[in-house]
Amino acid sequence: MSEKPNYGNWVSARLILAPGVLGIALGILSFFIPLLFILALILIVCSVYFAYARYQFSSRGGDVQTKIQELVFDYLKWDGDGEALDIGCGNGPLTLCLAKKYSTAKATGIDYWGSSWEYSIKVCEKNAQIEKVSKRVFFQQASAAKLPFEDGAFDAVISNLTFHEVRDVKDKQELVREALRVVKKGGKFAFQDLFLWKAVYGSVDDLLTAIKSWGIEQVEFVDTSGSKFIPGALKLPFMVGTIGIIYGQK
Repeated sequence: MSEKPNYGNWVSARLILAPGVLGIALGILSFFIPLLFILALILIVCSVYFAYARYQFSSRGGDVQTKIQELVFDYLKWDGDGEALDIGCGNGPLTLCLAKKYSTAKATGIDYWGSSWEYSIKVCEKNAQIEKVSKRVFFQQASAAKLPFEDGAFDAVISNLTFHEVRDVKDKQELVREALRVVKKGGKFAFQDLFLWKAVYGSVDDLLTAIKSWGIEQVEFVDTSGSKFIPGALKLPFMVGTIGIIYGQK
């Protein structure tokens, strides 16, 4: 049986284990301090919710994670000629999909690979070997806030659910601007993030207006949070209930 790539899961096992274990511990203590029962119940409910979300995101469950990632390619209007960048690549699913989808393209994936996530550059490189595209992909550690590339370095740039996670930039619009900086004139882009979460991005219309003011030739927005394959329980703001895609041509 051939080895399968490891693309990880957006819901860390720690999000299930930590509240679950603490909830059980407080549940035991509630026999002596009854008020702790309410807190224990909340923690256990959180643990169960994240376990459900992890299952739905996994390939063994609803495979929602892969389906959401594939939405990016539905709106990347690129012919595959040249080089592409994947910002916040995780374990490399979109980077490698780029290389497989566009047989002559070169793809670069960047990520910070912090300890909060179950991702690493080593797993990315192993996945590239398994997918048989290692000769056309490259991975490096970098921040989405300051991409180590020249202006207009790429023919296409994509990103999926990354910008809102970058902690060293308060104004998330600046991350979109930095991503567009490395798109060459006439190049294509498709970014999916929590663009409908006003607490993070403000008004979508204001964001699109700002993007156009940066000299972008064409930019559109599509709400992907209503995709039929996404279960209702996952449509909370902090999950995928506010996702959308900004795409177009520089």
